[in-house]
Amino acid sequence: MEVTRLKAWTQKRSISELLITPNRTTRPGWYELHIRFQDDPLVLANPYLTLQLAPPGEQEPRLIPLSIVDDGLRVIFHAPAPIASLRLHISPSTLPTSSFTINIQRRMRSHALWRIMRHISLRDKALGIDPERIFRKSHVRYKKHGYEGFLQRLLKEYHLADMHLISETDIYQAWIVRNEASLQSAREQRLDALTQHPKISVIMATWKSDLRWLKAAIHSVQAQSYPHWELCIADDASNMPALTRLLKQAQAEDPRIKIILRSENGHISAAQNSALQLAHGDYITFLDHDDLLSIDALLHVAEALQTEERPRFLYSDEDKIDGLGRRNTPHFKSDWNPDLLRSQNYITHLMVVEHQLLKEIGGFRIGLEGSQDHDLALRALERLPSSAIKHIPHILYHWRITENSTALHAGAKDYTESASIQALNDHFQRTGQSDVRVERGELPNTYRVRYPIPNPAPLVSLLIPTRDKLEVLRPCVNSILDKTSYPRFEIIILDNGSIEKCTLDYFVHIQESDARVRVLRYNLPFNYSAINNFGVQHAKGEVLGLINNDVEVISPDWLSEMVSHALREEIGCVGAKLYFTDHTIQHAGVILGIGGVAGHAHKYFPGEAYGYFSRLKLVQNLSAVTGACLVVRKSIYQQVAGLDEDHLSVAFNDVDLCLKVREAGYRNLWTPYAELFHHESKSRGAENTPEKQARFQSEVLWMQERWKDQLPRDPYYSPNLTLEHEDFSIRLYQ
Repeated sequence: MEVTRLKAWTQKRSISELLITPNRTTRPGWYELHIRFQDDPLVLANPYLTLQLAPPGEQEPRLIPLSIVDDGLRVIFHAPAPIASLRLHISPSTLPTSSFTINIQRRMRSHALWRIMRHISLRDKALGIDPERIFRKSHVRYKKHGYEGFLQRLLKEYHLADMHLISETDIYQAWIVRNEASLQSAREQRLDALTQHPKISVIMATWKSDLRWLKAAIHSVQAQSYPHWELCIADDASNMPALTRLLKQAQAEDPRIKIILRSENGHISAAQNSALQLAHGDYITFLDHDDLLSIDALLHVAEALQTEERPRFLYSDEDKIDGLGRRNTPHFKSDWNPDLLRSQNYITHLMVVEHQLLKEIGGFRIGLEGSQDHDLALRALERLPSSAIKHIPHILYHWRITENSTALHAGAKDYTESASIQALNDHFQRTGQSDVRVERGELPNTYRVRYPIPNPAPLVSLLIPTRDKLEVLRPCVNSILDKTSYPRFEIIILDNGSIEKCTLDYFVHIQESDARVRVLRYNLPFNYSAINNFGVQHAKGEVLGLINNDVEVISPDWLSEMVSHALREEIGCVGAKLYFTDHTIQHAGVILGIGGVAGHAHKYFPGEAYGYFSRLKLVQNLSAVTGACLVVRKSIYQQVAGLDEDHLSVAFNDVDLCLKVREAGYRNLWTPYAELFHHESKSRGAENTPEKQARFQSEVLWMQERWKDQLPRDPYYSPNLTLEHEDFSIRLYQ
């Protein structure tokens, strides 16, 4: 690669960055950096600049996104002190291989600000926005907020940042800097540490591809830090001479690239099967013709294959990359989550399959185009134990957002839904569950799986501990009796010392008026675990429901939905979707590690919210669910000795129960289709006496000791997401 010399600056190129340092002390002020590329700059991925001021170490480096212009990169920035260095970060997987030139100039403040506003004006014009808007707006901002306020807002708009808040995209840029740089700096040591070097075949199908994106995709494979790969490309009869020349040139330049030119168009499944015929790797992965692999994608895969018992199926996290080369929308995924995969193809990219396993299942099936990868994953995974499935919690794949891509229009292709429903129905047929029904979900490309309930339906014992509190107990019981469509249940009210006359009269009345209700007295000091264990001893049902006295039914089929899952052989505890009275989310499953022990997923989200990658709308496996509304088979409850009376009399007994159930080999599950109110105050739970605080702290410490190997790393929640909040936001600091 050729780089023009800079008289006042020195440049040094490494595999992942370009370091530019001044040859002499610079003056504070405004600067413009312009890098011109011979190749199309739109193939660049997530370019950004870090500015280190002198003396180094006294100030944190500043992160500066770069603007992609017609011939390269340009950015105007302010250095309030002498510059120690500029580090240009461009994904090396897409760094053009031809020459580029660098130009750095100092600018007068007025000229710099005018050029910034002009850049915004031209961008507005391209988007159909009045190009004079930014000049008028800047004048108003200057008068209203002064120079500093005007400048802050101008720079945010210049860098496409949110005008009022730090956007998720901005946070993700910071995450990239903090988390990916350390892995890249240790690349050589990681490569040296490999004791096995499996060959990985990258499968790609092309058809009338945009040559810019195709060239970038091929570059991203050629730039892999792990060298033991082959790229197998099948063109599906594009009849594009320029595309054919590009493929043949790539093959001539690198013997690891193999191509096959199909004479007839057969669509994606047939094309990928053709590419598979060229593959000789130990493992197979897939790359769309307009997407990108991260530079260390295959290195991460190779590292995951170093174990004696190699996984046979692997998948990674992914993000999207827009037409300006900026990475966004990271999907930090759950570890292996069978019920989530049946609700949505959450695996997508990067998917890696053992070659032998791929041969066993026969490659891609013709006729399921659009969801051929979902079908392939289902057919492969139904043959494997969970120990053979590996999630790599790193961003290894960049999904291109183009005008017609699924990445941008996730709901635009109805045929993908039909194909996935067919794939799921076939999956259940193959696994001996022909009575399972698959329907479209509430959101595009999501699915609801309905499991059968035997006839006659098993009796369910709903245990409701209470002490007085008739104002919440009566609506709870009445809503269950009046709204529940499930045909066979009993309600056991566990009275822990009620003394109010209205409550005692209600106990008499409700038992006389409805044979499904019993009241049992528990006359020992309050111990939530002990009360429920007492109730289980008297329960007649083969299925148990732990129910708080302050819940209220919303969906009539809540119990049918929960029982249909609880009766599945592999499922343990089943949780519901609970709302606060104001219709915000109170409970959508439990995430381990939040707050030191556990927290509720998506707490306080609006009731209609989709949640993190639609998870508020999808049945999924989770580590734990709340005991405020929990259904489990009685045999499993007894197998794990129920709730812990000795150590967890009030808090975390439900989390402990779920973890014991999981330890016994069952999967816990949460469903959004069982909806109830939980009339718990948002301020409830404050431990406002020394005795309560001491008890709560002892339960925290006991949980942290008992489950010290489980709490720090919830398999259904990414280590790249925060443990400080319950909102699935990005975790910047590990």
